[in-house]
This record gives sequence, structure tokens and C-alpha cells, in this order.
Amino acid sequence: MADAEVIVIGGGIAGASAAFHLASYGRSVTLLERGEIGSEASGGNAGGIGALGWGHIPDLESYLTMGSLQIFRSLHLELGYDIEFRASGGLQAIQTEEQYVYARDRVLALKSRGYTLELLTTDEARGIEPELSPDLYGAMHFPLRGQADPKKTTRAFADAAVARGATVLTDCQVTGIARTIEGTYRVACTNGEFSAHRLVIAGGAWCGPLGEMLSLRIPIVPVRGQMWATQPLPPRSFHSLSSAESYAHWSQHPGWDADHPPELTHIRSNRVTRHLYGRQNRDGEIIFGGDRELVGYDYTVDASGVEVNFGHASEILPMLSGLSINRTWSGMMPFSLDGRPIIGKIPQIDDLYIVSGLASSGFGRGPMAGKLIADYVHTGNRPQVLAESDPARCVTGLA
Repeated sequence: MADAEVIVIGGGIAGASAAFHLASYGRSVTLLERGEIGSEASGGNAGGIGALGWGHIPDLESYLTMGSLQIFRSLHLELGYDIEFRASGGLQAIQTEEQYVYARDRVLALKSRGYTLELLTTDEARGIEPELSPDLYGAMHFPLRGQADPKKTTRAFADAAVARGATVLTDCQVTGIARTIEGTYRVACTNGEFSAHRLVIAGGAWCGPLGEMLSLRIPIVPVRGQMWATQPLPPRSFHSLSSAESYAHWSQHPGWDADHPPELTHIRSNRVTRHLYGRQNRDGEIIFGGDRELVGYDYTVDASGVEVNFGHASEILPMLSGLSINRTWSGMMPFSLDGRPIIGKIPQIDDLYIVSGLASSGFGRGPMAGKLIADYVHTGNRPQVLAESDPARCVTGLA
């Protein structure tokens, strides 16, 4: 007999959410995490939650963002987990005329499709975020965006899963996966062997090596992101903050080729744009990050990249220029080579599912991604919106 109905490999936010929702449906589920819950990208990001509304015709992005926003709110307010959730709204700073043209066109296009955002003058933006630079050309305002503590949130999903009967095992690195003649999956780990009728791969940046254990090529590559934080301060900043610079660049030069996913800050070690996002957390730290670089599984923090990012943040929040960086860290984000999520049933092998490819916004989209894959596993029917993320488009057998 199998140990569980479903094994979920990966204790990031998507995997923990999948385990929580499967357990909520009454499924017997075991989650296996190679380190600690939330110890990788899901727990090390800035904690931003992006949302633009459902739009006139909701697509996958609408479901992932707005669905996740509802789940964050429920986890915090209804289930009582203190994840530091706050519906803060977000501002994206505009620093040049070129960025202003991009922002103006983006706002008009998205509003015509029913999404919620607006273009603010510099004075309007500084009216709700007083520390913004007066030298800005304006800002895009995203009133539905929010924020939460990433590590607390990811662990809360795992705790909620356990409260509903799931088994969550940490320090359990997968060393082998096999499908038996009887049709069950046997997963060998550093501290035991586990079996289940169905398997969900939610391994984030490690989906590629996990796929190889099943003779599959899963086109997920690890992209290093790095963050920095100041010492704790009294409340000075109130929104999730970002810059239009990178988005304006990527709208013209996505940088996608056979070896690189789109929307990186570096191509073959050469910087092509600056990317910026951050916020002030409840403890008072001002946290920012942004670099997206393809360097394998190298966690070394690039000091020059942190310096560039700090300089960019200081242009938008001049108050930062008088502060120092208190700590830095890095993590691996799962980017698919075509830039789109990979969520659904892998067709080559029965009862095999995947939820990954959420790139740098995995925290804000992971809760709903986990629920959608849990719905698929539980019912056996693919949610219609997952047609956009079908693994059949890109997961192949190894040659």
C-alpha cells in the first residue's frame, strides 16, 4: 500500500498551498522539503503581492494574482495566521520621458481590459508616499496590491496543511523517483522512502533535476535573485514600491533565446537593465531587490549588483542615501525558458503533476497556483484556465 494518496515535492509557497488545499479536500498528502519550509525563494523575497483585478475576461494571470490575494486574506483574517498581510497598494516609479510613455500606454491598455490601476502625477504619488523623490515623472498606482511576510506566510500554509491532516517533512532531499509496476510512485529521500498514487512536483528552481529522475526534461532554470535590507526604522514607506525602468526595457527587448528566459537583468554576465522592487516591513526594515541573473546554483551575493540596486532605490527614495545596508542574501527563482508558468498534468507519465515556472512573482501567485493544481489532482479534471500553462507545450522526454 502507498503511504499517501499524494506526495508533493517542494515546501515553497506553491507546494505548501497545494498540500494545504489537498488536505482540506480530505486527501492524504505528504509534503517533502529538501531544507526548511520557506527556506528558498518563497521565504526570501520582498513579500510583494501583485494584483490588477480580474479584468473583463479573466486569464491565468488574473486567477493567479487575484485568487492568491483572496487566499492571503483568508489565511490571515479567517484562519488567524499572523502573516503580516496588508492591502497596501503599490507604486511604480517613472524616472524618464521614455518610461512615462511606456507607463501611459500600459495604463490605457490595461484599463481598457478592465484592470484597476491609474497614472499619477509626481505630486499625487508623493501625497500617498511622501518619501518619493520630487524628481520623478510620476508613478503608476496599483491600489489592489498587497504585502505579507514571505517566510511566515509559507510556513503558515504548511502549518495549516498539517492542521488538516497532511504530513510535512523537512530536511528531506529527494535522491530518486520511480514509478512501480503497480502504478505508485516511490520517492527516495535522504531520510527515508515514501510512496503515493499521485505525485506533484513543486520543486521551484530544482524542477529540472527532479524531472531528470523521471527521464523528463522540464525547462525550468534557476535564476539568482538577491536582496538587501537596512536596519529597522520608524514607519517611513507605506506601499510596495517598484520602478518602470526594467518593464519599459523588457517591453522592447525581452531578451528571450534558447538558453535564456525572458526578462533578465543580465545576459551572459552583461547588465542590460536595472530592476527594482521592495517595501518597508513591519519590523521597520526597508527591503529591496531586483537583479535576475542566470548563474546556475551559485548563491554568492554579487556586491556590485547590490550597490547598483541600492543606488536605484535611493533615486526613488532619497531618504535611503543616508542609510547603510544591514544584511544581504540571495535565492534561486524558477524561470521557465518561455517565461510562462508550467502548471498541470505532465502527459508522458500517469498521475504526475507540476506547479512551477512562477519566476520572480512566485510568492504573490503561488497560493492560487497551489490551489489550482490541488483542484486538478482532487477532481481529475483540469481547471479551464490551466490550458494556458499546460506542461505538454514544453515538458519532453530526455533524448
